[in-house]
Amino acid sequence: MCIIPTIPGVVGVIASSLSYIPPLGLEQFSIVGFEQVFAWEGVYHSIGLTLSSAVISSYLACFLTFCILQATWDKPFWRKIELTLSPMLAIPHVAFAIGFAFLFSPSGLGMRVLQGFFGEPSTNTELALLVKDPYALGLIVMLALKEIPFLLLMSISILQQLDIPKITKVSASLGYNRSQIWWKCVFPQWFNKLRFPMLAVLAYSLSVVDIALIIGPTNPPTFAVLVWQWFNDPDLSLLPRAAAGAIVLFGLASLLIAFARLVEWAVLKYFRGWQVSGRRGVALPGRSLFSFLALLTAAMFPLMLIWSVAQRWRFPDLLPSRYSTRFWEYEWDAITGTISTSLWIAVISATIALVLALIAHEYRIKHRWQVPGYIIAIPMLIPQLSVLFGLQVTTLYLNSTAYEFWVIWSHVFFAFPFVYLSLDGPWRSFEPGLIKAALSLGKSPLRSWLTVKLPILLPTMVFAWAVGISVSLAQYLPTLMLGAGRISTITTEAVALTSGFDRRVTAIYAIWQALLPLFFFSFAILISRLQMKYRRLSYKGLLPNESISQRPRHP
Repeated sequence: MCIIPTIPGVVGVIASSLSYIPPLGLEQFSIVGFEQVFAWEGVYHSIGLTLSSAVISSYLACFLTFCILQATWDKPFWRKIELTLSPMLAIPHVAFAIGFAFLFSPSGLGMRVLQGFFGEPSTNTELALLVKDPYALGLIVMLALKEIPFLLLMSISILQQLDIPKITKVSASLGYNRSQIWWKCVFPQWFNKLRFPMLAVLAYSLSVVDIALIIGPTNPPTFAVLVWQWFNDPDLSLLPRAAAGAIVLFGLASLLIAFARLVEWAVLKYFRGWQVSGRRGVALPGRSLFSFLALLTAAMFPLMLIWSVAQRWRFPDLLPSRYSTRFWEYEWDAITGTISTSLWIAVISATIALVLALIAHEYRIKHRWQVPGYIIAIPMLIPQLSVLFGLQVTTLYLNSTAYEFWVIWSHVFFAFPFVYLSLDGPWRSFEPGLIKAALSLGKSPLRSWLTVKLPILLPTMVFAWAVGISVSLAQYLPTLMLGAGRISTITTEAVALTSGFDRRVTAIYAIWQALLPLFFFSFAILISRLQMKYRRLSYKGLLPNESISQRPRHP
């Protein structure tokens, strides 16, 4: 799942970048494609925007995540954070970006509020620069804010492994206060174990296309958007330039991964004076920071809902002067078909990814052998454009009309690592003695798994399934490229509508794109609550269908 699909993808894009595309009559190897890439005016500016936005947004998200953890972990406020994480994670990047644009565009709600307080819009031009600004400031802020919930979720299992209460007791006995404990004792271990999530965030920020199309710079755009525009060029003789750009993007991702490892080594191994200096740690405002993020996220959905029914909304009015549901009526027939297509593709892809992840984890337990984490993370770390073009060429040779099959296959490919990693922590923490006890009582391995392990880990499996559905619903480039534009999902339509179409219709698609993953995450939470209630009743012997013969007998 992680290695084999990348082979034809990488080989195909390398051959195309060297101008070897026999169907187009290009049968001589050359580096003309790379020459065309670097001869394009503004390419170095575009690469600089890409690298700076990826590095700054990723490490800003990492720092803000640590701020929240330092201020709230093991405190009553942390329980509120845990309850809020699932809805925040459920909102896809595209829906978040559309809501961000509705808030901070030149005619957005943020500008309207400032206009009401300060009057002239000329004094508020800084806010307008957060959308489509030439320095990618809005892209940096949006990516940093959206990745914080993901890093918080990854940090939960990391901090549970570190045994924070024990670290706190030992460090406090040596005279450290809470701020010093988190900076000098917790941060080095947490930052080291956050390696793969950080690499995934860096790779995504570097290669993102749909978000950059919505709020990123336009002249020049980020390098990933530029390569995507080259792939869409109607002149097929320029395909080597697009393929060469994909190879350059892959090289940039590799350099960024090496840079991240260098930063980790420098902070934790080389510049270690700050860890033993004895200086006072800095308390960070994590609680207010998370409250602002939650409020910002919560404000996006009602704003999109208002836009979807706004018939007349003049600037700088805070609310529309006229409302109408006619946009919902016009789009309902079209959007229901798109939603059904998105749902069945996402459910099938996530189910296949879940089954494969379960097989992989059980194989690891049975045979004491595990694929290294960086192999599992390959689809998360390689830019999609760097492999999708080669995969697209491969599918044309195999079967050019099985568009639904190739789209589902690509969704499974990109969703599998997220599902596997979602199951990794619970599977490692499961007590194997429970299965051994069931086997010793004469149960078969399959029955032991179904009656002992499955009920305990069912909430985790449903949550991982919801994660896979969310990843599938968010796929933009795989759906467009392997579906050849013939398969429309809620994400592809939402991104297409942001390029100058009616905001009301865009808001309708953004609402549905946010609601669909939220429904499955809510379902996962419901299953978890029901399972906990069932286990409590089972322990107390209060289940209504429990007969006396089923209860354990005592000598």
